[in-house]
Amino acid sequence: MRVLKFGGTSLANPERFSQAARLIEQAHLEEQAAGVLSAPAKITNHLVALSEKAALNQPTDSHFNEALDIFYNIIDGLYKENDKFDFDGVKTFIDTEFAQIQSLLEDIRQSGKVEDKIKATIDSRGEKLSIAMMRAWFEARGYTVTQINPVEKLLAQGNYLESSVNIEESTKRIDANSIPKKNVVLMAGFTAGNDKGELVLLGRNGSDYSAACLAACLKASVCEIWTDVDGVYTCDPRLVPDAVLLPSLSYREAMELSYFGAKVIHPRTIGPLVQSNIPCLIKNTGNPTALGTIIDGNKASESKELQVKGIANLDNLAMFNVSGPGLQGVVGMASRIFSAMSKAGVSVILITQSSSEYSISFCVPVKAIETAKKALETEFEQELKSQALEPIGVIKDLSIISVVGDGMQQAKGIAARFFSALAQANISIVAIAQGSSERSISAVVAQNKAIEAVKATHQALFNKKKIVDMFLVGVGGVGGQLIEQVKSQKAYLEKKDIEIRICALANSTKMLLNENGLNLDNWQEDLENATQPSDFDVLLSFIKLHHVVNPVFVDCTSSQSVPDLYARALNEGFHVVTPNKKANTRDMAYYNLLRENARKNQRKFLYDTNVGAGLPVIENLQNLLAAGDEVNCFQGILSGSLSFIFGKLEEGLTFSQATALAREKGFTEPDPRDDLSGKDVARKLLILAREIGLSLELDDVEIESVLPENFSEGKSVEQFMEILPQLDQKFSIRTKKANEQGKVLRYVGQIEKNKCKVSIIEVDADNPLYKVKNGENALTFYTRYYHPIPLLLRGYGAGNAVTAAGIFADILRTLHN
Repeated sequence: MRVLKFGGTSLANPERFSQAARLIEQAHLEEQAAGVLSAPAKITNHLVALSEKAALNQPTDSHFNEALDIFYNIIDGLYKENDKFDFDGVKTFIDTEFAQIQSLLEDIRQSGKVEDKIKATIDSRGEKLSIAMMRAWFEARGYTVTQINPVEKLLAQGNYLESSVNIEESTKRIDANSIPKKNVVLMAGFTAGNDKGELVLLGRNGSDYSAACLAACLKASVCEIWTDVDGVYTCDPRLVPDAVLLPSLSYREAMELSYFGAKVIHPRTIGPLVQSNIPCLIKNTGNPTALGTIIDGNKASESKELQVKGIANLDNLAMFNVSGPGLQGVVGMASRIFSAMSKAGVSVILITQSSSEYSISFCVPVKAIETAKKALETEFEQELKSQALEPIGVIKDLSIISVVGDGMQQAKGIAARFFSALAQANISIVAIAQGSSERSISAVVAQNKAIEAVKATHQALFNKKKIVDMFLVGVGGVGGQLIEQVKSQKAYLEKKDIEIRICALANSTKMLLNENGLNLDNWQEDLENATQPSDFDVLLSFIKLHHVVNPVFVDCTSSQSVPDLYARALNEGFHVVTPNKKANTRDMAYYNLLRENARKNQRKFLYDTNVGAGLPVIENLQNLLAAGDEVNCFQGILSGSLSFIFGKLEEGLTFSQATALAREKGFTEPDPRDDLSGKDVARKLLILAREIGLSLELDDVEIESVLPENFSEGKSVEQFMEILPQLDQKFSIRTKKANEQGKVLRYVGQIEKNKCKVSIIEVDADNPLYKVKNGENALTFYTRYYHPIPLLLRGYGAGNAVTAAGIFADILRTLHN
């Protein structure tokens, strides 16, 4: 005998219902089959709402009619498929049942309350009608059906809404030997009977449990749970698209996973099967050829390749904390706490105790908060009055994240990887517990962080691929080049198990968003046609809605307003990567705030392209300082455009010709005065000074502009370029004079004796900056370790591609601890 249970989604409409019927028939032709059915999808919700609203004297017609329409739609479809289907007889049965429901609702309206006994009767009608429709389907196909009445045959103890089946007594009542081999067996799920013969429920979603009980009573070869997924996954595939389907689980693993929230199987389902060693097979009604997941007691399946089999999250919990000096060394306090919970009927889900015995914490369902608190305050009334115990603490809106696997008993480092993953995702842990069997570790976290916790843990334990979700603001020269580099490097990064998904593109007015990564084939056109305005608050809502674990905010603008958002971005869970120098050259208070926010939120603020474009200046400097080195003096050519211009002067070009050529080649800003003012170099120099440890402001940097004061004031760029030859003679004289001394002119930033200066200086052939031109940057650090020969970093410091490559490198650095 095979027992096949079908859930509500597998019976939701005529097509799915007949598919379930065919699966039962196919099993019956291979080996006698028994079908256990839930109510069609949405029916139980409607039935629950009917009694609740009737008790409040609220309208119930919409729920009543919608439920009725679901059944009418199913039998209409079944009749169209097979005209031998007893449409009239089943419709009459449905109408009779709903008339009884209507009568019960009137009684509820009169009394103003719902008795549990009546509620059980109403809530279970969906299963009863599913069986009536399935029986008619099989009889239309010429089969004889044995219908097991669970109220008569399954003896249960408990209350009307939550009971447990006595397998031994129920087995005697069912007597498998009395069922003819040719008969198809059908039984409604969710229900049983008490010792008075009254209908009781087996708990919400208890049809899985019903099927397991029937399998145990019939000594079935297998209990098949047919649902809407291919089997049990390492975690909920709706939360983590790359969740892995598990071919097998041990009974114990399945029990742990279901207890801690895995929804594919009911927590009580495994118990009856373990006793009879009956395997449980999870299958997909919509994909019946998929292998599914087998749950059994075979040692071979308990721990193959995966040390961890799954991650589950259990939501809507609260944590109680009982603490105080009255707990320390006092025998029986824990017993009193949990006895109080037991007497109050409160289920305790997780327990943890401080090593000092000062406090005991435990989790309960949110709905039990008031009951649990009242029970504790009654039990410890005297201790609370005498202050031997502190006031009972309650933390609401919590979830338990559990990592489960039999292989964890022998594995090392699972806990470390679990907690490291939560830390990297910036998720605070409220409490930790490990089962005595060592096959599960649980962490209590804020419920609004539960999905991120599952994603981060799954990434750490199951997925070699590292994912960066990138949010790019600024898609001009540098930003556009960065997008192209991400596209071109996709295949290379895949070999390194790295994926960069650009989830947002924004310019000053519009924004594109996609949680799975934007299609970048026509990104310019897509952004131009976008309707979503650029809005940082929308970005924040987006990462929270989609529970993005590793978001990276990339600012490729030269804006002042975007850097103002960095502190908030770091607080909200973004890493921040930027070539924009404005944030690091604002006031020291903001400079320090950015680093503090990055530190406390375990996020990274990376800006290696602030100085030297693609040259690894900041990273190398930080590494030197971390190793105990000290910078005594610094000289550097920090502007690619000015490097180019001053290099051309020594080649014989006039100052105006060199500037025009630099502008033509794209080395300068659109307005060359932005470069020639020296302010950009001053910003870079200030950033280096602050990295070294100097607490300076931008006004503290002495700047010698390349241009005379007030030169071209009020003039357009073209007008400026027209009058620029006025300066040619001045620079020709200065260049000639330097040449006569064997020197060249360079525009240099210097840090010496805690002072910063940007100016035109003359350097000789012994100076490392002598040969630096054609747009190169060069930075010389004279340090305690590098002296008298300095550390020299030299390379092109201008160009969109070089800068974008440096940003790309910083983005990849967010993947490392």
